[in-house]
Amino acid sequence: MKLTFDVADKPKGGQLVVFALQQMLAILAATIAVPLIIGNGLTPASAMFGAGVGTIVYILFTKRKSPVFLGSSFAFLGSMAAAFAGGVSMELGMLGLIVGAILAGLVYVVIAIVVKFVGIGWLNKLMPAVVIGPTVAIIGLSLAGNAIGDLLKGDVTKQVTDYAVSVESGTPEIIETVSNVPVGSTYVALICGLITLAVIMLCSTFGKKALRLIPFIIGILAGYAAAAIFTAIGTICDIDALKIVDFSVFKSYMFPDGAVSLSTFFRLPDFAFVSGAKAFSEFDFSYFATIFVAYVPVALVVFAEHVADHKNLSSIIDHDLLKEPGLTRTLLGDGVGSIAGALFGGCPNTTYGESVACVAITGNASVVTIFTAAVGCMIFAFITPLVAFVDSIPACVMGGVCIALYGFIAVSGLKMIQAVNFDENKNLFVVSVILIAGIGGLTLTFGKITLTEIAAALILGILTNVMLSRKKSNIAKK
Repeated sequence: MKLTFDVADKPKGGQLVVFALQQMLAILAATIAVPLIIGNGLTPASAMFGAGVGTIVYILFTKRKSPVFLGSSFAFLGSMAAAFAGGVSMELGMLGLIVGAILAGLVYVVIAIVVKFVGIGWLNKLMPAVVIGPTVAIIGLSLAGNAIGDLLKGDVTKQVTDYAVSVESGTPEIIETVSNVPVGSTYVALICGLITLAVIMLCSTFGKKALRLIPFIIGILAGYAAAAIFTAIGTICDIDALKIVDFSVFKSYMFPDGAVSLSTFFRLPDFAFVSGAKAFSEFDFSYFATIFVAYVPVALVVFAEHVADHKNLSSIIDHDLLKEPGLTRTLLGDGVGSIAGALFGGCPNTTYGESVACVAITGNASVVTIFTAAVGCMIFAFITPLVAFVDSIPACVMGGVCIALYGFIAVSGLKMIQAVNFDENKNLFVVSVILIAGIGGLTLTFGKITLTEIAAALILGILTNVMLSRKKSNIAKK
């Protein structure tokens, strides 16, 4: 595709700051979601800082030639939960996260060394376009449910208590469960999300050059403004259905003790290594084995997603990143960057499809922009009001953003198979197996190890391609 800013280009001053902010907004929702899901002392601020550190490490390893941001990986959610479940204290769990990230990063390092000596010819044969294209599409399509789920909900919630009768113990027992349910109308949330999406599309399609480069910033601001207006009306008129933005987030971040202090404006993030360092005496071989089993197999699975993301990005910037800077360097950047990021944020990092999609939609592939976004995340992590603002962006607004981002990931994958000959039944079967397995949500669980739908679809696609590759072309050569 035609890029407005190529990989080596350097946008000027104000432009650079705005473009970097857009990259940050594209990846921050997912990046801060991981620590919020895991809890146990993990914070969005530390995850932001860790993502910035990991991205800078990645950029250095890839010789400033690969424009993609590293953020918290969802693939390791089960692994992280296992680290806390197996630890006798929160501090030991935090140390387990760091050790797990180191083990996962070392898997990438080992694969990188192998690739250095044997090359990538085997990889291209194992994952040709007919395999990798639909796999990239699945990365986007598998997230479609998340985008639509977010599109229909606001952030203001109320506690709802449910009661159920259990007879597992032999005698009837009432089980009480408490959950937080959004109070805002799904239709109001939908309006805010669609406003966000509409503004993004209009800016990207009809906007002048400046607007086409920052459609996500304009879209998020428009959606946030609409949600804030609905919320204000709902608050004044006491109509819960109109309440979308949870403004109490600002109070919890900026005034946790009810008073103004230095932490109202600046606060040192709760870095993972600080808590983890307190639990060295509790760490033993049994716990190490638990961490090893929880992290290493997942790292092997995520390797496939690493390849898919880089092939997708290569098609966007029209330069094969697996050849230059090379798969060895991208793996080292991803692995070592993940280790470095987890030391601060506790979350293993991975290349973000949202970042790749942002490059595709805006045409801005400048690595300087990615670097500035990484530095911006690190700075943001210390500024309390900015962290609060990012956390206050309602789910429906980010749902509108993600429809565009995830859709572009899917389309990028489908574009990879444009040149594939579908008169060949072999190619039809390979693509069919991958798409149906991925969209159908095929997952396999072995103990604490979960094979995601992306990994399962890719493995089935590879096996199908290998099995049918011995069949010679049934189309006569002219």
